[in-house]
Amino acid sequence: MSGRVEVQGSKNIALHLYAAAMLVDSPLVLVGAPAILDTGVCAQVLTHAGMTVSVDGGQFTVAPHGPLHPEIHGELGRQVRTTCVLASAVLARTGRVWFPYPGGDAFCARLIDRHLAAMEAAGATVSAGEDGIRAACPQGVRPFTVDVATPYGPSLGATVSALLLASRAWGRSRIVHPRVEPEVTETARFLSERGIHIEWGPQELHVMSRRDPIEGGAFLVAGDRIEAATLLMAAAATGGTLTVGGISCAELPDGLVGTLADAGVLLADGHGEVSMRTAGVLRAVETATGPHPGLPTDTAPQLAAMLTQARGTSRITERIYPKRDTHVHGLAAFGAEISSRGQDIHVHGATRLRAADVAAEDIRAVTALLLAALAAEGTSTIRGMYHLRRGYGHLLTNLATLGADITTIPEARP
Repeated sequence: MSGRVEVQGSKNIALHLYAAAMLVDSPLVLVGAPAILDTGVCAQVLTHAGMTVSVDGGQFTVAPHGPLHPEIHGELGRQVRTTCVLASAVLARTGRVWFPYPGGDAFCARLIDRHLAAMEAAGATVSAGEDGIRAACPQGVRPFTVDVATPYGPSLGATVSALLLASRAWGRSRIVHPRVEPEVTETARFLSERGIHIEWGPQELHVMSRRDPIEGGAFLVAGDRIEAATLLMAAAATGGTLTVGGISCAELPDGLVGTLADAGVLLADGHGEVSMRTAGVLRAVETATGPHPGLPTDTAPQLAAMLTQARGTSRITERIYPKRDTHVHGLAAFGAEISSRGQDIHVHGATRLRAADVAAEDIRAVTALLLAALAAEGTSTIRGMYHLRRGYGHLLTNLATLGADITTIPEARP
């Protein structure tokens, strides 16, 4: 597969900005919102909470419309992973909130205790029930200190939850061991441009909020580094060349760029675009996911698919989550020599993949199977496209533009 395509606005960054949008006191436009299912879900969540929302042509427009309803819609909240972040924004704004347990990808146990710790630190009484969680700050949120570290590193989502709470807690708050990831830094930039004073220090983050209104305006969603990585790996797995617009090499994590280089995938910067070519046969690598600027965990399944075409035995170690191997069984169905043990995944190649009928139930696992199908001989069937549409608005169209022969068949939503 070869050619040129544009990446969407970042799915993961946009989801956190949708939550931050509930803090504004005047109309806001997020430009470059990705055309994914999760964008529509979040628009409905914000509408249910009392915001006026429209989504049109990549513009996510939000305006406050009276007091917020202190609830995250139960069914909708269970469809996305950022439920606690959305709830933190409502709690920051109204002093109380009920929300369901998060949904989204379930490739391993993903705890929410650091989100709840941030709420409690901000003065909330938190009670968990069978169907959801209730939090209330009778006197409103107050300045606080919270540690968002976990045994697997700082929590990205809890860092954003704490940022949103601190933005409405009048005074200085302190977030210890924050996750320094684009989702966090872009949310911080969004808040800073709206008058919230944010200071980064060694292993901590200080937020100074004032009683001034938080103005709306416009804000551009950064390009999706995960989609860019997915496209680059798809081209590499099929022996092609590719130019990806809407993102630069500087926006790609060092761990990703280094791992691709070790595998023989060479990147070059253009004017707001990244070009790639392969240096001959792909090579096996040993790598590990990690916090930014390390190798993103959301690229590890796709990387495993690409490495089925690399000569030698590769090892990918997961260091963000306890385990991430929901793609392994599906890749094996294509004939891949792949195994999972603990946090390690081993891939032996290069393997001549064959067409398969496979399924997966999370975004990146389905994407890994799609990459394997592109590299395999014959016509494959992949089930679970609902999950793909949650994270990618135009990936199938982009792949078709690059030469893939793809037919979509309607399937029931899980």
